[in-house]
Amino acid sequence: MADDRHGTSPDCTWFENWFDSKYYHILYGNRDQAEAELFMNNLIRFLKVPSGARIHDLCCGKGRHSVFLSSKGFEVTGTDLSEASIRFAKQFENESLNFYISDMRTTIRINYFDFVFNLFTSFGYFASDREHEEVVRAVHSSLRPGGIFVLDYLNTSKVKKQLTGTMFKEAEGIRFEINKSLENGYINKKISFSDKGKQYAFQERVRAYTKGELEKALLKNGFEALQFKGNYMLDEFDEEKSDRLIIIGKKKSLSDSRLNPKSE
Repeated sequence: MADDRHGTSPDCTWFENWFDSKYYHILYGNRDQAEAELFMNNLIRFLKVPSGARIHDLCCGKGRHSVFLSSKGFEVTGTDLSEASIRFAKQFENESLNFYISDMRTTIRINYFDFVFNLFTSFGYFASDREHEEVVRAVHSSLRPGGIFVLDYLNTSKVKKQLTGTMFKEAEGIRFEINKSLENGYINKKISFSDKGKQYAFQERVRAYTKGELEKALLKNGFEALQFKGNYMLDEFDEEKSDRLIIIGKKKSLSDSRLNPKSE
């Protein structure tokens, strides 16, 4: 049955509604830009990203990481499904920075990028593991041989222990009620609030992937030399303590036509 409040109904593709809503940006408007830049600087140093490298910021949102990476001398392409976010990001475009509306399950360029960054848990949104593997294959196709994929994901083990029920957050005069739960292998976040006399309800739904499951998906779809980091300082991953699960994988350098015959 559809929810009669404004926002999403249970049968909607939640991310299409929520990420294009102004309330998404209100709720998460306090994201730390300094932390984002620290993470990018650490990645650049750790990966030894050369000047002029081609970087794809996959699910770029309003482009905060893309803009910073561009300022460091890289050729950056940001893509996102949200028309509103891309419309906002386009104001920052320049000769080495471009933004496009795109579904992460599709490949925008073949054998082109040196690096693909998928940041801030922008993975695991779909209804099936098959669709999530489509994303991994699309990334694989877009990378040049030897290119690097960085997947910045939540540490499911730690998050599961912190599902404490209802919490509230105030932002721009709106009181958001947030309920987190684990249902059918997904971490669900239900977000409800009122604004100007109207009631709204949205949700976030992320697959509760373990380190082992993600490792298997990447290895199966053409990545190797996987490394696992646990925070934006790039300390080693600890399943009990780490805040993040950051996976760094390399596209196999040899011909891989079995995995994606049209990509080579």
